[in-house]
Amino acid sequence: MKSSERSVSVWETTHPQAEFPPLRGVAEADVCVVGAGLAGMTTAYLLAREGKKVVVLDDNGVGGGESGQTTAHLASAQDDFYHVLEKVHGEEGAKLIYQSHQAAVDRIGEIATAEGIECDYQHVDGYYFLGPDETPDFLQTELEAARRAGGTVEIVEKLPVPFDSGPGLRFSRQGEFHPLKYLEGLARCIQRDGGRIHTGNHVLEVEGGSTAAARGDGFEVRAGAVVVATNSPINDRLTIHTKQAPYRTYVIGARVPIGAVPHGLYWDTQEHYHYVRLARIPGDLTHEMLVVGGEDHKTGHENDMQVRFDRLEAWTRARFPIEQVTLRWSGQVLEPMDFVAFIGRDPGGQENVYIATGDSGQGMTHSTIAGILISDLVLGRPNPWEKLYDPKRKTISKDSMKEFTVENVDVAVQYTDLLPLGGDVKSAEEIAPGTGAVLQRGLHKVAAYRDENGKLHEQSAICTHLGCVVQWNGLERSWDCPCHGSRFATDGAVLNGPAPYPLKKLEGE
Repeated sequence: MKSSERSVSVWETTHPQAEFPPLRGVAEADVCVVGAGLAGMTTAYLLAREGKKVVVLDDNGVGGGESGQTTAHLASAQDDFYHVLEKVHGEEGAKLIYQSHQAAVDRIGEIATAEGIECDYQHVDGYYFLGPDETPDFLQTELEAARRAGGTVEIVEKLPVPFDSGPGLRFSRQGEFHPLKYLEGLARCIQRDGGRIHTGNHVLEVEGGSTAAARGDGFEVRAGAVVVATNSPINDRLTIHTKQAPYRTYVIGARVPIGAVPHGLYWDTQEHYHYVRLARIPGDLTHEMLVVGGEDHKTGHENDMQVRFDRLEAWTRARFPIEQVTLRWSGQVLEPMDFVAFIGRDPGGQENVYIATGDSGQGMTHSTIAGILISDLVLGRPNPWEKLYDPKRKTISKDSMKEFTVENVDVAVQYTDLLPLGGDVKSAEEIAPGTGAVLQRGLHKVAAYRDENGKLHEQSAICTHLGCVVQWNGLERSWDCPCHGSRFATDGAVLNGPAPYPLKKLEGE
């Protein structure tokens, strides 16, 4: 996706995405990794270190997808809370969740140190503070569950922040880093160890078997294994997508004086929680960037981005000494119904195919867990986390079944948009330059975008994944699917899976 077509994160303003020449023709490898975000690059790095011949493919640059849009919290504290996770996965499952996420926090630091990757990595404390609807009993309940899981956590009377936070929970040994600098460092190491990285390659098909393959227009990689690490898996039509739901989340970056806010990770306990951290501004000796996220909604369900940014800024100004807000961007989060990522063998049964998805708002640790777990599976090594993260699992609990039912009923409701009941506007003349809308034309739904020069661009509004009607995203200038989170550029090109194919062109386009 071109930067002019979407909002830009703090990481992209302080470090470029790494680009590599596209692959043409046929290549062979021990392992082909589809996706050059943190999950794919960590997997490729670990397998290359083991002597495997690795090829990485991505349509974007390295970190050009959601890994470049993250706020990069490294946490073993869980945004779905250990007392909830314990109900869903049991006490032993909660212990494995803590162990794996803490291992991921530490592994990033270990790799950065061993490889000399300058990525601003450091350990910091993480803090929960109560939302307006929670009482201190909530903190005690979570404290006990987090300690049963193995966490080093304590109740504190006040957070080290410049507002009256009230009591909170302090988790030790959390972390922060610059994800694009880290990914660039992994890329250098992968190449050093004989791996190949190719960007500008849009994979259309993944095939399992004794020899697996990933292919697109004009290229193919044949390998002993294929790892699909594309945020939402492009090789699976339905299985995983009924068990997770896509959400948009919003972020602002605002300058604060250095020292005004201690480095740490800060989260409130609201359902759609706020999350806060600091990031360095290169060359600025007086200010840092306060990075604040929240105001989530299901992908394709809202188009009120300015309202959400205004609420984020108001929430932040009421608590932190920010100066001007200089950055605004959004990202996509995939929420699994039982709150834990799907990492492991392809649930559809494709031989020698592995997937990593379901970041659940903790994409940087889940991605690192994916690299560790999948590399062990490819190498035939046992891993204690395999069953917990198995994409084929069926976790039955009151909490997970409620999430499953609510999200899938919502998907079913979206298909009513296929009925010929009209569009967002009555005619294309109502579409202003730089905006888009869905039109009803006979029995057809049309995604119409008018560019800054006034030219109208039209394609089918039917998502090429499972046929939902896409919706206009005014912030990112994209067409977003409200069912499973596929996203398309104004010209119909795929920005995010699971859809592998672009929106269909209309006659004359």
